Amino acid sequence: MVESFGASVLIVEDEETLATGLRAALENERFQVVHCESGEAALASIEDDVPDILLCDIMLPGMDGISVLRQVKRDHPELPVILVTSKGTELDKVLGLEFGADDYITKPFSLRELIARVKARLRARPEAPKAPDRVKFGRNEVDVRRRILWRDGIEHRLTTHEAGVLAYLIAHKSSNVSREDLLKYVWGYSASMATRTVDNQVLKLRKRVEDAPADPRHILTVHGMGYRFEE
Repeated sequence: MVESFGASVLIVEDEETLATGLRAALENERFQVVHCESGEAALASIEDDVPDILLCDIMLPGMDGISVLRQVKRDHPELPVILVTSKGTELDKVLGLEFGADDYITKPFSLRELIARVKARLRARPEAPKAPDRVKFGRNEVDVRRRILWRDGIEHRLTTHEAGVLAYLIAHKSSNVSREDLLKYVWGYSASMATRTVDNQVLKLRKRVEDAPADPRHILTVHGMGYRFEE
């Protein structure tokens, strides 16, 4: 389960005081937090590293939260989104749910309630078998819990999903793993229509850990199914 690596939350909020409070409360619960003040910045951040959950205010400067939601659900349908709305914005809530929001919370809200909602969304994901904390293979050593990869002794940071995919493959070493299983256990999403999400992460991982990414030795393709990890 992604929570094992310290689940990541992307906050999209232009009110500085509220954003500061949200960050502090979530980090106190050991979440990894990224904050963006605009929808445009949030979409750019997601393309760089998809978080485990998105917390997005509807009222934003420039691109509003509903527009952010629509693009996120188009490009990353597996990403859970909690919308933050204001009192008297029932239409925004309806639109948000119609466009795929997984939950919403209305200002003013208690931080305790918000954290409970975030945790509830993450708990909905099935728990994957655990991989060893540190594994050596080829020229690589990886600490999946801390999301650190050492290649030839040089340290690199893995994204949450890179670490999740690698950990799940390692836990099933020498066994064939389907794309659907990776979606289910790493992203908490089971629809086969989004298997491209898995393929993109595997391509990124191969560039990090393989001597010849086009002819991999460790993360092998199982045609018509998914992938297999070999030391």
